[in-house]
Amino acid sequence: MTGRGGVSHCLPPVLRAFWSNRRMDMEKVPSIIYIKSIFAPLFDFLFPSRCPVCSAYVKNRGDWCAACLAAALRVRRLPLDAGHRRVFSEAWSFGAYHGALRDLLLPLKFRSRRDGLPALRSFLAAVGERLPRADWMPGVAVPVPLFAEKEKERGGNQTELIFREWLESQGWEWRRAIVRTRATAPQFGLDREQRAENVKNAFALSDEMDKNELAGKNILLVDDIFTTGATLAECAKSLKKAGVNDITVWTLASDRQ
Repeated sequence: MTGRGGVSHCLPPVLRAFWSNRRMDMEKVPSIIYIKSIFAPLFDFLFPSRCPVCSAYVKNRGDWCAACLAAALRVRRLPLDAGHRRVFSEAWSFGAYHGALRDLLLPLKFRSRRDGLPALRSFLAAVGERLPRADWMPGVAVPVPLFAEKEKERGGNQTELIFREWLESQGWEWRRAIVRTRATAPQFGLDREQRAENVKNAFALSDEMDKNELAGKNILLVDDIFTTGATLAECAKSLKKAGVNDITVWTLASDRQ
C-alpha cells in the first residue's frame, strides 16, 4: 500500500524528482521498462560508463577510450602452416590475445560472466572496414562448437555470444552446422602435438543439417582465439567432408605472429 501521495510518497527525497519528471501511463508501459526509465539516469550518475581497460570515462557502456581501443585492435591475416592451408584458405584475427582481450574473454569463457560482452561487441564494431571482405561475403557463418554438456554448464557458447549478433547485423546466416562429438580436455597447457591429438576426430556435421546443404559453398568459421589452430583445422575438416568449397577463419584474438 502506498497511501496518500502514491508511489512518490514512498520514495526518498533524492528520487522524487526522477519520479515526477518521468510519469507515464502504467497501463501502456511494461513495468520493467517503466522502472528502468525512472532509475536509468540515477544509475548512470552513480555508475558512469568507463573504458574496460583504463577506466577512463566514456560515452556509452561498453565503449573503449580511443587510446586503449587503438592498442588492442590488430586486424591481420595470420600465417598458416601447410596443414592449415589444406583445410582453410585464410585466417584473420582482430586483436592481440594477451592483454585487454584476454581479460575480457576468460571470465566469459570459464566463469560464465557476461559483463564483458558489451566491451567485446564494441570492439567488434570497431573492426569495421579494417577487415577485407571477399566477394561471397556475407554468407554462412559457423561457430566452433562446445560439447553439449560443457555448453550447458557454461550457459552458452562464448563464440556465439561474441560473434552472432554482430555477424547477423551484417547479413550473415548463422548456422550451428557442426557439433563436438565427445568431451575434450582443455587445450590450455598442451603443446602443439598434444592439442592436435586432443581434438582429433572430435567434430562432425550436425544431425540437423542436410548433408548436401553446404556443398559447394564458401563458409566463414569463427572462434574466440587462434592459438595453434588445431581445433579450427578439425572443424574445417568436418565442413570439407560435407562438400564445402572454401573456408575462411575469423577469430577475435591471437598471439600468432
